[in-house]
Amino acid sequence: MYSIDLVLKNVPLPISVQRQEKEEAEALYREIKAAIEYPSNKVLELTCQREEERKVAVISEQIVAVTISKKTGSAAGGRPPGFFAMMGAES
Repeated sequence: MYSIDLVLKNVPLPISVQRQEKEEAEALYREIKAAIEYPSNKVLELTCQREEERKVAVISEQIVAVTISKKTGSAAGGRPPGFFAMMGAES
């Protein structure tokens, strides 16, 4: 399972969606990265493969960062997944 985390302007926690396969996760990462590189008021609707009824729509101009990581077990210590969890581990 792979987690794709989006960091939005003025939002303290990342938005996460999951993909089963590495290729699907990489494709979604590239799509989001392209939306960041060429900003417009494009709306990206993302769904989660783990919970298919879970959907989120974001305006591409509001995306500050995107990370991709392989999900292993549960989040250590109750920290949010992705980049922010790695930063907390270094302290």
